[in-house]
Amino acid sequence: MGERRGRAMRVTIITAGSRGDVQPYVALGMGLKRAGHKVAIATHETFREGVTQYGLEFAPISGDPRAIVASPASDRWLVSGRMRDMLSAGREFARGMRSLMDALLADYWRVSQGSDLVIFSAVAAPAWSVAERLGIPAVGAFLQPLHRTREFPAIGLPSGIRLGGRFNVATHVITQQLAWQPFRRQINAWRRTTLGLAPMPMRGPYARGPRQAIPTLYAFSPLVVREPRDWGPSIRVTGYWILEVDPAWRPSPELEAFLADGPPPTYVGFGSMTPSNAQRCTSIVLEALRRTRQRAVLVRGWGRLGCGTLPDTVLAIDDAPHEWLLPRMAAVVHHGGSGTTAAALRSGVPSIVVPMGFDQPYWAARVAALGAGPAACHRRHLNAEWLASAIQCALSDQPMRARATEIGRQLRSERGVDVAVAALHEIASGDRSNMTA
Repeated sequence: MGERRGRAMRVTIITAGSRGDVQPYVALGMGLKRAGHKVAIATHETFREGVTQYGLEFAPISGDPRAIVASPASDRWLVSGRMRDMLSAGREFARGMRSLMDALLADYWRVSQGSDLVIFSAVAAPAWSVAERLGIPAVGAFLQPLHRTREFPAIGLPSGIRLGGRFNVATHVITQQLAWQPFRRQINAWRRTTLGLAPMPMRGPYARGPRQAIPTLYAFSPLVVREPRDWGPSIRVTGYWILEVDPAWRPSPELEAFLADGPPPTYVGFGSMTPSNAQRCTSIVLEALRRTRQRAVLVRGWGRLGCGTLPDTVLAIDDAPHEWLLPRMAAVVHHGGSGTTAAALRSGVPSIVVPMGFDQPYWAARVAALGAGPAACHRRHLNAEWLASAIQCALSDQPMRARATEIGRQLRSERGVDVAVAALHEIASGDRSNMTA
C-alpha cells in the first residue's frame, strides 16, 4: 500500500446505532478531511443532516435505530430493567438484525465502491470482507474495548467479577462467538455469492492470528481505559474522538436565560435509552431535585423525559451539544453511553450514572473507579432517595469534584482524532511500526 502515502484517499466510514454511535465517526471524518482526504460517512438516514452539515459525504444504509429502541420488547426492558425483559429484547434484536442483515451487507458493498480505505464500527464489522474483496485496507474503529485480554472480562459482565486471566479470556471468546454465530451463514453466503470469497471458518474472523489481525483503533482515552499489555501491535488506543461544537450553533433564548438565572444546574438525560413512557423516571428525577433544592436541565432524548408540568427550576430541552452544555452544569446524571460518558468526563464535573444495559455498566464502573462520580445505580433500582443522595454527594464531595476537574483537564488536552489520523496514514501506507507508540 506504499503508493497511498502522501496522497489524498477516498475514505468510507461505516457505522450504525444511536447518535452516540455515529458522532465520534463524524469527528474522525472531519480530521481526515482536514488532512486532505475525501470522506463519506455511511449510516442511517436519520443522521444525514448530522453528517452533511460538516461538509462530509453521506451514504445511507438500512435500518432505523429509533424503531429498535421503541420496539415493545426494548421498551419493556427500559421500563422494568428485569433480566427476563432484557433477554426478550435481545432475542427481538437478534431476529430484527437477521432480517435486516442481507440488506446491510448489500449496503456495505455498495457504499465502499471506489474507496481507498474502509473504516468500520463494531456493529458494521462485516464490512471488512468488502475491503478484502476490493484489495484495500480495512480498519476497525471501536468505542468500547472488545478484543480479548487476560486483564478484564468482556464488557457486559458485572465489573466486580475477578476470577483470573483464563476466565477473562473465556468471557471474550464466548461474547465474540455470540456476536458471530447467529449471522455466520448469512455472512458466509454473501462472501461466496456477492464477493466471490471463501467462507470464514466456524470461529469466524476471531480465529485469525496476530499477523492476520485487522488493525483496530479505539476511540477512548488511555486515562479512562488503560491499554491491556496483551493486546497486539495491530491495536491502538487513540483518545476520544470529539466533535467540536459547530461555530454557527446557538442555544435557544430559553436555555440561555435559564442558565443565566441562577447557579449551575444539574444535567439529567438518558439519550436513546429513555423509555417511551418516561413519566415514572421524570417523577423520580423531580423528587430528587426537590429534595436537594437543585435546578436542572432535562434533555428529552429519544423518549419523553421531562414530560408533564415542570417547576420553574427545571427546564426540559430537546438537545444541545454536550461539549457546550455539560461544562456549564454542576453535575451530570446520565445513562453511561460511551459518548455521553466521554463528554461528561471531559466537562470536569462529577457524573452520576444510571446504566441500563449494553456497555453502560462498564462505563459506570470506570467513572466510579476514576473517582469522578459515586457508585452507579442500575435503572431497575432507581428511586428518588438514591438519586438525591448521589446528587448531594456529587455537589458536596470536594475530593470527588477536584478529581473530576483534573480528569477533565487531562482529557481536554488529548488529541484523539489527530492520533487516529496519523495511525490511519501509517496503516494505509503499510507501515504499522508506530501503532503502539
